[in-house]
Amino acid sequence: MQWRTAGDRIQTLLDSCAAGGTAAYERAQQLVREVVGLYGAGLERIMQLGDPDLTERLATDDLVASLLLVHGLHPHDMHRRVCDALDRVRPYLGSHGGDVELLEIVPVAATGESTVRLAFTGSCKSCPSSAVTLELAVEDAVRAAAPEISAIEVVTAQPAAEPSVIPADALLARVRSNGSTVHANSWHPVPELAELAPGEVAGFRISDTTVVVCRVGDLPLAYVDHCPVCDDTLAGAQLRETLLGCPRCGTQFDIVHAGAGPDGTHLDPLPLLLRDGVPSVALAEPAGAGA
Repeated sequence: MQWRTAGDRIQTLLDSCAAGGTAAYERAQQLVREVVGLYGAGLERIMQLGDPDLTERLATDDLVASLLLVHGLHPHDMHRRVCDALDRVRPYLGSHGGDVELLEIVPVAATGESTVRLAFTGSCKSCPSSAVTLELAVEDAVRAAAPEISAIEVVTAQPAAEPSVIPADALLARVRSNGSTVHANSWHPVPELAELAPGEVAGFRISDTTVVVCRVGDLPLAYVDHCPVCDDTLAGAQLRETLLGCPRCGTQFDIVHAGAGPDGTHLDPLPLLLRDGVPSVALAEPAGAGA
């Protein structure tokens, strides 16, 4: 069960109780509060055991950490949680030629929330769509680690020296001050990706989209199954070190640099991250789909 959607399911059930009248709805809400209070008290008792190793293990488990945050029991402050979240996505950012630095966390006195200010370094070579993949990776990681953050801001970086390189300040250009994004995306768990061996290439059909996944060392990378040179499928493609060769036209694409190919061509990268401990791919929702 994906715990990130549990809150939505609980709210749906509560809303359905409203059909039984005000009294039924209030009883359902009270039941939820009692259950939340009960497991909150249990978590507090566990955290009071004073075992440093256990505390750290609980704090770094995605599910438990989210529950500790709900009850104000997480042992790490916001700055450390954000830093740890950025560290977890740095290997992915590096695969697209970029990195990120936490500049500061600014409290918003009026609301009690905070704004995170980030600066990107490095660049995304030859691939405009890689900006979206980095945006999703960073925003998802930061908001999961620190849900009390109200906004993510990006400070303009120095222009890149190479004219063919996308400036680093464009990496999160689509992140708005309220934390929403221009592109609507849905995450799809694909547990089979965990079985992919280093150097292996596999194809997956995910929500009507064919995806090619390559694994370089410990890093899996996902791309849309489409060769921009011959306009054909990449089915049967082989990986040699970091180059993925199209089996039809023979074009080589550098998959650790956002799928860069010759003459400015590139594959279309897709965000692939561990979510709830399960490899998951983000795909754009059709126009008019849910937010």
